[in-house]
Amino acid sequence: MTTVVLMGPPGAGKGTHAELLAGRLGVPVISTGDIFRAQVAAKTDLGRTAQRYLDAGEYVPDEITNAMVRERLAAEDTRPGFLLDGYPRTLDQVAVLDDLLATQGRSLDAVVALRVDEEALVRRLLRRAEIEHRSDDTEDVIRRRLQVYGDQTVPLISLYSDRGVLHNVDGNGEIAEVRERLLQVAGALTPAG
Repeated sequence: MTTVVLMGPPGAGKGTHAELLAGRLGVPVISTGDIFRAQVAAKTDLGRTAQRYLDAGEYVPDEITNAMVRERLAAEDTRPGFLLDGYPRTLDQVAVLDDLLATQGRSLDAVVALRVDEEALVRRLLRRAEIEHRSDDTEDVIRRRLQVYGDQTVPLISLYSDRGVLHNVDGNGEIAEVRERLLQVAGALTPAG
């Protein structure tokens, strides 16, 4: 069983690399961003609520995000483990995840943190906005999202470092370069067969 959190600021490449990393580990990807966007597209109540926060560059409130993740981690396909992309993002979410894992008799094996220079992030996200027409990727919203990440999520990096499960990965450079760095970490996390 392998349980991994993939962290990084908006635009760091979590979505680009999550499937590859999860595939190497043999676990499903659970992306809160994908779940939010699916809810928005389906025009559910959750989607309408989430959209207001996403458009402002803010985090969706913990109680909504926690409930969604709790439900998803109860699914059968997560028994062999999972890779969380975009969760936890706050210290309160860490506490909820810790409790959830303890209830399931699991622990977190690793936190992989992608590190990318801020201006590179802004360029990536503006490029993505042009391609995907995402309402949450204007320059003002991008800079706000990076500020929120710095205020609310960066403290998790120290916490997970103190727990001895943090793996920092340089997310600067071309996709193939970052992929190689991530695969080295995945190799260290995969039990010898």
